[in-house]
Amino acid sequence: MTRLLSRRLLPLGFIFLASGIATAVVGPFLGLFLSTAVHAGPVQVSAFLIVAALSGVAMSQVLARISDRRPMRRTLLIAAALAGCAGTGLTSVVRNYWVLLALTVTATAVAGSFYPQSFAYARQVLTSENPTRAAMGISSLRTVFSIAWVGGPPLAAILLDKTDFRYVYGTAAVLYLIAALITTRWLPELEAPAPATKGGRDDFRPPRAAYPIIGGFVLITTTMVLGVQAMSLFVTKNLHGSVGDSGLVLGLCAALEIPLMLGFGALSTRVPLRVLILAGAVSGVAYQALAAAAHSVWMLAAAQVLNAVFIATNSGLGISYVQDLMPSHPGRATTMFTNTFPLGQILAAPLFGVAQGYDYRLAYMMNLGLAVLGLILLLIARPPARTPIEPIPGIRTGNV
Repeated sequence: MTRLLSRRLLPLGFIFLASGIATAVVGPFLGLFLSTAVHAGPVQVSAFLIVAALSGVAMSQVLARISDRRPMRRTLLIAAALAGCAGTGLTSVVRNYWVLLALTVTATAVAGSFYPQSFAYARQVLTSENPTRAAMGISSLRTVFSIAWVGGPPLAAILLDKTDFRYVYGTAAVLYLIAALITTRWLPELEAPAPATKGGRDDFRPPRAAYPIIGGFVLITTTMVLGVQAMSLFVTKNLHGSVGDSGLVLGLCAALEIPLMLGFGALSTRVPLRVLILAGAVSGVAYQALAAAAHSVWMLAAAQVLNAVFIATNSGLGISYVQDLMPSHPGRATTMFTNTFPLGQILAAPLFGVAQGYDYRLAYMMNLGLAVLGLILLLIARPPARTPIEPIPGIRTGNV
């Protein structure tokens, strides 16, 4: 079984790397693409970004419900990767705003389900072998995605400097196609973790603790988004540093996140996930307080240790924490967690506008309030007591 597990995790790692780079080369430059290549105005850009986030959330939720009831998670992964290939491939040549918006609410929205469905697939594979080490495996795979985001934006910047957006989106299309081919060739189909009830109805309701927990993650994810958006302006306008200084601060945090994710993943085999999640949330509150009070670049840089702990626990272990709430519904659980990021983006947008109108330090003061509220929600939401984890349905042995 250990050999079988390795044979599944290795292609999953390559899938995470390919899909991660695909999203990393286009995501950070979407606003620039719309403004310069499509010539969309500020209102059109804002509307596009909001519609993209909401359609992705809605589509992922619909597909998550299907994936937990039918033995078709591998099929959904292939469909999502091919949708990503089609969406980015067409975007490389299309420059009509309304056609691009139609692609966003269809192909791109379907492609957005690839990320949560990959983690749901990994959860089933890991739990079929050793449930107590599932969180460590998920955290390790999340680290691969982080590595992809370390290399993706610089790659896109090089392509834009030498060529144009056709090659950026064309590269993403090729990477999505590679992910589809790896899935088709090396990943078998899995059994449905929550077989349909009599009559085909889906009567499942998440435990009550899931809602405040997701609410808490939405709030602390908003602080992550707003903090990154405001960083360069806060460093240059308030701390009298340079754009390069802000890049170094963000790079330092990213460099610390990767080993911390692996470390916390290993620690999760001995320490309850809730304890680690709460410790990370406390670190987030401390970081926002230090950032709001910082009066020099070096103070902000030193605080990145706390920020990295916060992001590593939230991003690396949060998925497993929510999956543990709904062990028979990994697709829905993972999607609920991953949807906290687009929701955080939507909430951060008006807050960033407020900071622009007054003072960029205000962004971190607002983040402090959001982080405290998020911590409170995570504290009051106690996951229901559970019996020892049992393996959920896993690999169909006839499909290799």
